[in-house]
Amino acid sequence: MMNLSPRNQLLVGIALAALMAMTRGQHFATVNLPSASWAVFFMAGVLLKPRWVFPALFVEASLLDMAAVQWAGVSDWCMSPAYWMLIPAYGSLWLGGRLYAGMHRHQLSNLLLLAAIASVSAFVCYLFSGGGFLFFSGRYPDPSLAQLGERIAVYYPRNLINLALYVGVACVLFVGLHAAFSDRQREVQS
Repeated sequence: MMNLSPRNQLLVGIALAALMAMTRGQHFATVNLPSASWAVFFMAGVLLKPRWVFPALFVEASLLDMAAVQWAGVSDWCMSPAYWMLIPAYGSLWLGGRLYAGMHRHQLSNLLLLAAIASVSAFVCYLFSGGGFLFFSGRYPDPSLAQLGERIAVYYPRNLINLALYVGVACVLFVGLHAAFSDRQREVQS
């Protein structure tokens, strides 16, 4: 089980919120980084215990999108009745993170479990977000499951790669910080 102190959870929460703000749709960043939104919701589920974190991150994502459309000249193409499908989409990532957190062990073999849970959570997320947009946005006159299959083949791999990139970086940081703090505790106890 992941067990971060309240102080460390606060720092992680601030870092995740900042990462989403810096990468979400390139609303504010001048560097073209891939969106970290999926990874932010997944890692919040893994590392942050309070349940209010999920709605807070969703509000942040929504405000970033609205601000981008209103003031940054970003297209409103994705702002449709299907936007609310992002709640179960991001919820699947957050719940996947919670599931992984409950099963986590500090063992290298756990990376396989992490990859499996992240991949399945991401697929469910895409079914809600991409499928929701296809069927409920009103942008496609005759949506079909065949179209959804085509969209999954095009967009899911890219989103999964982005998720894997950020979760991989988070793993490296977590392992490095865990090792550093473990060494520090041993020095203090000696």
